[in-house]
Amino acid sequence: MSLINTEVKPFKATAFQNGQFIEVSEADLKGKWSVVFFYPADFTFVCPTELGDLADNYEEFKKLGVEIYSVSTDTHFTHKAWHDSSEEIKKIQYVMVGDANWTLAKNFDVLIEADGLADRGTFVIDPEGKIQIVEINAGGVGRDAQELLRKVKAAQYVHAHPGEVCPAKWKEGDATLAPSIDLVGKI
Repeated sequence: MSLINTEVKPFKATAFQNGQFIEVSEADLKGKWSVVFFYPADFTFVCPTELGDLADNYEEFKKLGVEIYSVSTDTHFTHKAWHDSSEEIKKIQYVMVGDANWTLAKNFDVLIEADGLADRGTFVIDPEGKIQIVEINAGGVGRDAQELLRKVKAAQYVHAHPGEVCPAKWKEGDATLAPSIDLVGKI
């Protein structure tokens, strides 16, 4: 079953952010746009490149009213230790959620149970708490924060402009489409 347009399921987790441990729940994902960004594990190889890329683009996400929640099946203590020991991870100011009990990984259907790890799953959630974008990558395939920014902008545009859609490669300011019978066979 697709998670598109489903509401985020209830959860409670402890996270690390800016030197503090904080509590996070599904309520924190409502009222604003959110990105929930699953990755397999701390202290690995592709993961720090992705999280560093998100950190480098975090201000752009914040300008769009988007909060980032990175999630792995590590604990919040492990997130702090990684943050304290890695120059790449030290740049992170967004929320790093610990999901050691696998609740979030199960809720978002990205758990690799045999390994106790999460797939590389990216979820864009609208202010009503509904999932608008789902992307799952194989473990060896890293993601691109600039492409994610483009997708978030498209999702926000469509959300704010009912009856319009964003075509392939749409970028902010480009023309959109208004689906109608008049367009059938003309694109």
